[in-house]
Amino acid sequence: MPGFRTSPDRGASVRFPRSRDSAPYTGRVRLALEIALARAAGRMSRLAGRGGGTTLPGKILATVDPGAVGRLARRLPRGSALVSATNGKTTTAAMVAEILSPRVRLAHNRAGANLVSGIASTLLASRGAELGLFEVDEGAFPSVARTLGPRAVCLGNLFRDQLDRYGELELTAERWRAAVRELDPDAWTIVNADDPALSDLAEGRPHARRFGLDDQSVARERLPHAADSKHCLVCGTPYEYVAAYVGHLGDYCCPNCGRRRPALDVSARRIVLEGLASVRFELVTPEGTVDVELALPGLYNVYNAVAAASLAGVLGAELEQSAAGLRRFRPAFGRAERIPADGRTLLVLLVKNPAGANEAVRTLVSAGPPRVAVIALNDAIADGQDISWIWDADFEPLAAGLETLVATGVRAQELALRFKYGGLDPARIEVVPDLAAALDRGLELTPAGGELVLLPTYTAMLALRAIAAERGLVRPYWEAAA
Repeated sequence: MPGFRTSPDRGASVRFPRSRDSAPYTGRVRLALEIALARAAGRMSRLAGRGGGTTLPGKILATVDPGAVGRLARRLPRGSALVSATNGKTTTAAMVAEILSPRVRLAHNRAGANLVSGIASTLLASRGAELGLFEVDEGAFPSVARTLGPRAVCLGNLFRDQLDRYGELELTAERWRAAVRELDPDAWTIVNADDPALSDLAEGRPHARRFGLDDQSVARERLPHAADSKHCLVCGTPYEYVAAYVGHLGDYCCPNCGRRRPALDVSARRIVLEGLASVRFELVTPEGTVDVELALPGLYNVYNAVAAASLAGVLGAELEQSAAGLRRFRPAFGRAERIPADGRTLLVLLVKNPAGANEAVRTLVSAGPPRVAVIALNDAIADGQDISWIWDADFEPLAAGLETLVATGVRAQELALRFKYGGLDPARIEVVPDLAAALDRGLELTPAGGELVLLPTYTAMLALRAIAAERGLVRPYWEAAA
């Protein structure tokens, strides 16, 4: 019979597809088996009480069949969107999810597992999803973009971070440029035009949006000493800034060749910073203008919100839907998250590089510097094993108002030394390497009804949150992020 061959043992009683037709069928069966294996491993990990359920299934799938991740992504009816940045990618992606989730079923790696394995695990766990929304590690962005073939990418900023892992940020920027050149011509490219290292990524792209801030009243008087991308990409001349907002982000111009920040498609104007409580601004887009009040502090979160609105807009959200989602949004874990604890409140602000630390300090000091702070410095791979960045962070404005600094984490001694050289009286520095003990000491020093500021690096933040979960103050990290 055409299209079939007979079994050598049973004549015509059993029929098989011809070999030329079997490849798609075999591929589907293989992928189904790989998915079942990976999902089973994730279930076993979660049952064992380990957090590996967010990455282990994806690691197995990507190892057994590297092409399976791309095939899973191509099953999503609305494709995928990627968010990458040194600072703010978790918050930006979470804001986009808040905007879109009432109308679109998302596959979103909200637990922050932003390498290929974490994205693969998210795809495995997201049955029925229509759109993939993935925050992506800046070092992994090129490979993830090639694997997923996204319909949109949002690139927020590049700051010096984990030099032992990424190298100089110019190398990362060049890898991003190569990855963007390989994107489908119909893919949207959304870039922070205020970042001189990124603004050219949208050039020549038929579908592009450039976002930034447009309010000189909230700019710094001068570029911070630890600013990164300070020299023109064309001629190497130092930029002149009309307004410097966060690190090297701002309205810049090269006095030699004239290269300048491009015109903004989406921007924030009339920005009002309200201490540690919130920020208000006018969101200006090609579709119109709307007022937004964000329940997050700091100018850096205005950048996150404008990035989120830019991406959500090209993914189909109407302007008022974006504004409503931003108004509803509450902090992602560890990013200005507040946790009730023993009649006090823990305010957790992740710090991991000079630019991020400087903005956290700037926000804290603008609201009235805290009397007590617990700062946790770890040097695990996820933090960056090179901790020299603490000498470029401007901790001095924070130190000026501290009565007690509790230095903790694996590198607590080095942190204490940094503050000593920053002018803080050593008598006001307590070195408590154990994170749980440091948290207890900070709470002891904080009056009832007060707020204790925690500034941890990444792995210290996860560990402190796990301690809070053990004490019943928050849901366990892996559950809260699921």
